Amino acid sequence: MEQKTLTYFESSGGFLGARAGEEEYTRVRAVRLFPFSDPDKYISIRVGSETGEELTVIGDMADLDPEQRKFIERDLELNYFIPVINKVISIKDEYGHAYFHVMTDKGEVKFTINMSGTNVTKLSETRLLITDINENRFEIRDVRALTPPEQRKLDLFL
Repeated sequence: MEQKTLTYFESSGGFLGARAGEEEYTRVRAVRLFPFSDPDKYISIRVGSETGEELTVIGDMADLDPEQRKFIERDLELNYFIPVINKVISIKDEYGHAYFHVMTDKGEVKFTINMSGTNVTKLSETRLLITDINENRFEIRDVRALTPPEQRKLDLFL
């Protein structure tokens, strides 16, 4: 596959757009190939259609011109909205579901996960990714940063 050299812009609809020579794509999307281990490296730029044809891969966001980088960063921020849990207020386990009440970097949130699924993923010994029943994702970056009572509330998932 031939990689294209792209110039990025905001399309009239407010989407990430790209140009490659005379070709213009009014809606592309940025996809992190390693979203947790290397979030600023290996960014796939894909046509925003059902096929998702890959146009290019950005090896390192730091190599981009700052003006170009801001367009991609905004798209990534929208696509990878993952509130960080800073405080666990309560977790209630009932009828195969866990009901979370937490404080995140985006505010107070209540959400539900299905206990029978793989909704809590250990990204490392101290980092968790929690996916609720609506496929929203929440992150605990370091369970050790939580208080001992909060950590005990998470024992069922560790």
